[in-house]
Amino acid sequence: MEGAGGRAAERAPLLGGRRPGAALGARRAACGAVLLAVLLERAAFYGLTGGLVLLLTGAPFGWGAARAGQAPLLLTGLAHLAPPAAGWAADALLGRARALLLGLALGLLGALGPPLLAALCAAPPPAAPARDCAPAALGALAVAGLGVGAVRANIAAFGADQVKDRGPEATRRFFNWFYWSINLGAIVSLGGTAYVQQNVSFVSGYAIPAVCMGIAFLIFLCGQSCFITKPPDGSAFTDMVRILAYSCRPQKRTREHGQSGEGSGVFQQSSKQSLFDSCKMSRGGPFTEDKVEDVKALVKIVPVFLALVPYWTVYFQMQTTYVLQSLHLRLPEISSITTIHHTFPTAWLTMFDAVLILLLIPLKDKLVDPILRRNGLLPSSLKRIAVGMFFVMCSAFAAGILESKRLDLVREKTINQTIGNVVYFAADLPIWWQVPQYVLIGISEIFASIAGLEFAYSAAPKSMQSAIMGLFFFFSGVGSFVGLGLLALVSLRAIGWMSNHTDFGNINGCHLNYYFFLLAAIQGATLLLFLIVSVKYDRQRSRAGGTPASRRASRL
Repeated sequence: MEGAGGRAAERAPLLGGRRPGAALGARRAACGAVLLAVLLERAAFYGLTGGLVLLLTGAPFGWGAARAGQAPLLLTGLAHLAPPAAGWAADALLGRARALLLGLALGLLGALGPPLLAALCAAPPPAAPARDCAPAALGALAVAGLGVGAVRANIAAFGADQVKDRGPEATRRFFNWFYWSINLGAIVSLGGTAYVQQNVSFVSGYAIPAVCMGIAFLIFLCGQSCFITKPPDGSAFTDMVRILAYSCRPQKRTREHGQSGEGSGVFQQSSKQSLFDSCKMSRGGPFTEDKVEDVKALVKIVPVFLALVPYWTVYFQMQTTYVLQSLHLRLPEISSITTIHHTFPTAWLTMFDAVLILLLIPLKDKLVDPILRRNGLLPSSLKRIAVGMFFVMCSAFAAGILESKRLDLVREKTINQTIGNVVYFAADLPIWWQVPQYVLIGISEIFASIAGLEFAYSAAPKSMQSAIMGLFFFFSGVGSFVGLGLLALVSLRAIGWMSNHTDFGNINGCHLNYYFFLLAAIQGATLLLFLIVSVKYDRQRSRAGGTPASRRASRL
């Protein structure tokens, strides 16, 4: 089981000595276990982030707004930036199964922090000052973020390994249900956990994510005997750096330019392909053909991830500026069995996106995709990504239109509403007008995000599949930080779109609509560029149909 054993070292207990029907049933059970673990891990993650600002600004901690706002950024930032390193560790050192167990263990350890600290820090100030809890709180969130990042990098590829030998159709269907499970976990967390945290108790509300993470850990621990597992067989990332460094040597460039003027690379100019080919042993280089082809495959994948950065920038507005907009719209009251009025949790708005995905993915998987496949009309991964980009652009545009209307209304009249002991001056416009922008984001996810996962897994070299999945989530994190940077830029006094320096929580004197329209324009320009690049990709792929890299890509 140790070392670079390749296929011979792969452990597939579901197949050995079983009848085909029994093997298929066991394979489905393995996939079901993976999907259940995904559901629970996502429920834990959204449970941690959903009410984090309210927890840290509340009585037990008493943090300021700016400091409390940095805490979820730390958690989500590490959860998105850690996957490349975690994927490399899985490919080169641990294997995906062990990396997942380690990630879930770290996630459980970090998830135990908030409920324990909420209970301990609620003690009288002489016994446990709130400031003493800050390092422990940030440390727990950092550990949870690292654990979540390790899980994200490996669980999609690990689940796809369970069905990979059944063909690309089984892989496509797995990713459909994988994303369905993610959103079911989000609904469970946003619908129940967020309500408990905001209206019942932070201790009990934050115990729920810890329990979910613990169950997910037990599922993986007990399922090791039935999972298809692969030992670490090295990562192509190390070879990639060496190959790139070797191909960029001035003497190699000069020599190769003189030797060969041919080449028809994919996503590359011919000169670039000749540089990579100069690293092959057949051309006098120190690297095998397979390793060079793996690097060339990576070069094809990265531009797709870069093109998705604006998509993720708009997507993460659902958790930031869309919520800020909702706080300045009229929120409905929730009746309760007690005399205390419970407020509508703002986290519930994201459930429109998740519910739509839960409804449409089964319809797409069982009805739409089979019909398109029978008629030869099932679009490739890149075409589905382009469709998703179009819908997310429409979401940002719809948010801009709504914000323009909201600003017109607040100039005439505002209503005061209290949320979390903070008074917001809102427009007399129901929050349900935000539903279209959430629905459009949900539709975009079905196309762009699922197709992006499928593309990352199918086009990646076998030796770096986990690392490539990690890069997929890394670039989604880059999109989040790009949105933060743009928001900071338009908040400068020189631009003034978001520069309300007397009341940082009030957007009535700002121009958030301009920001939404800017995001829509950036996504629209990226969509046009992506369409051009994807057409070139398809054409170049058909010309290079005999290479190993193109055979991998032809499955898309």
